[in-house]
Amino acid sequence: MSAPPKTVLEVSADEVRAIRAAVRAADPESLAPGRAIAGPEHVDGLLDLLSDPRVSDPIYDLPRPFTRENVAAWVAQGLAERVAGEGLLMVSLDEAGLVAGYSKVTVWPDRSAAELGGAMRADLQNTGRGGEGMARSFGWIFATLGVRMMCLTAALDNIRVQKGIDRAGFVRMGERDAVRPDGSIRRSVYWEITAEQWAARYAP
Repeated sequence: MSAPPKTVLEVSADEVRAIRAAVRAADPESLAPGRAIAGPEHVDGLLDLLSDPRVSDPIYDLPRPFTRENVAAWVAQGLAERVAGEGLLMVSLDEAGLVAGYSKVTVWPDRSAAELGGAMRADLQNTGRGGEGMARSFGWIFATLGVRMMCLTAALDNIRVQKGIDRAGFVRMGERDAVRPDGSIRRSVYWEITAEQWAARYAP
């Protein structure tokens, strides 16, 4: 499961409350057109998306095995995390209204930190849009949710994603064990970046 960042920030009670409120109020459409909070109406589309191993194989924290029941429970968990101010599960819809990808933002309000995971449909991968989408999502998380740090992990053999995270300006901080829902361990490369570092890199 997702784990909070290695670096521990001092966070006031007021900041915790503000982050929770920001998560609850976040509008995915402000990130990009065609983005929506994942709901029951997206379960079948997410099941189709995740059932493609080209999409799901590199991702450790998905609701395996991919059944409609498990995906529906995952979506319900995402909605509950939003109500708690601790996460967002979002879908990307294509022009036909089909699920073309998902984004999972895990938030630790008491750490003023967040983690982003997600994937795109196989036919949309390696088109040059992934890096741009990641950078837009990172900036949106800092600006919209008000957290002061982001952390990311990627599998040791997922070189494509590692290069994208490096290009985005995240700082490698060694490795960590990522725990899958079934309790098994995936060794992962680990990165962090602060809001100040992000602003210094991307400020106009």
